[in-house]
Amino acid sequence: MIPWLTENAPFPPVSQALREPNGLLAAGGDLTAERLLNAYRHGIFPWFSAGDPLLWWSPDPRMILIPDEFKLSDSLAKVMRKGVFEIRTDTAFEQVMRGCAAPRFRQQGSWIDEQMIAAYCELYRAGYAHSVETWLDGKLVGGLYGVAIGQMFYGESMYSDVSNASKIAMAHLASTSSTFKMIDCQMYTAHLATLGARLIKRDEFIARLNVLISDERCKMQVPPFSPFPPES
Repeated sequence: MIPWLTENAPFPPVSQALREPNGLLAAGGDLTAERLLNAYRHGIFPWFSAGDPLLWWSPDPRMILIPDEFKLSDSLAKVMRKGVFEIRTDTAFEQVMRGCAAPRFRQQGSWIDEQMIAAYCELYRAGYAHSVETWLDGKLVGGLYGVAIGQMFYGESMYSDVSNASKIAMAHLASTSSTFKMIDCQMYTAHLATLGARLIKRDEFIARLNVLISDERCKMQVPPFSPFPPES
């Protein structure tokens, strides 16, 4: 059994999360900015399917990416050196969310519904949610979005309409090691593992998290850039 959160009810300790399904902690509550920020500060995130109640998670182990450990493959480096993609930040936040919500191959529906989009757009307006966007010929073709608190970036989702678009956005985010010291990837995927993400125990994640969010004056500063000069 997991607790049902009523209005203003606090989250239970993450140590009470279920082992199966891994990390399920609580249900109910709401998606107000206050509730979401409180969740992230405690290593908790919302994830639920359409028609389900609001579910809150804190899995053990936790998938993270240390920016300095990002693995830039030779093929991706070659694509980036061509200089055909442009990186922008926070210019099309809702568009990125809707791109992440769009149906994917062999996937029915999305957990990013209208209430999630409204909630994270509110966080965006408050300066906590951010998008890293990949543009090609003036058109948005991929990107990622997440939440930033202090030196923590909590990645939520990414998408690509063209090959490598989301990887390029992640490479750009990983280049911000002077701003972010850890990127939360939540749960294991083979795709994230190829980029250098790895699993750590939840206790270690929470310990690192508490240090990195201690100074919330740190703000996302990710100017558009190209990590490689275009090929001549």
